[in-house]
Amino acid sequence: MVDDDFVKMVKQLQKKIENDEERTYSKEVIREYRNPTHFGIFNHPDAVGQVTGVCKDTMKITLKVKHGIINDALFWTDGCGATIACGNMLMKMIKGKAIEEIRHISKDDLIKTLNGLPKEHLHCAKLAIDTFYSTLKHLDKKDK
Repeated sequence: MVDDDFVKMVKQLQKKIENDEERTYSKEVIREYRNPTHFGIFNHPDAVGQVTGVCKDTMKITLKVKHGIINDALFWTDGCGATIACGNMLMKMIKGKAIEEIRHISKDDLIKTLNGLPKEHLHCAKLAIDTFYSTLKHLDKKDK
């Protein structure tokens, strides 16, 4: 049987972690990394890109594209919560859009959509965007 004091301590620790997160990250960042809806990898994607960032986190993006429209988008990362939030939000931003419409999306666009990131996690948005552009390069090569 689990000790009641232990259960109480775990609940207090979890509450402290949640309070620290809420002081550090926007509601949007917390929502995206706690419940990523586009996390995974397609077995047979139309385009794939993978980049390892300055922090040594890696992100992979796989896309399903038809007639120049991103029908579906998934990402995978071994990174932190901020990296997960950036990957998931970016997939939401590009899914259902024409490639030409989102070809110039920037890390600043992503950060703005997430309602900001702490300075020490700005590189997470850069990793997501760099991986996205790597994926577009793969798609462009396939189309030639």
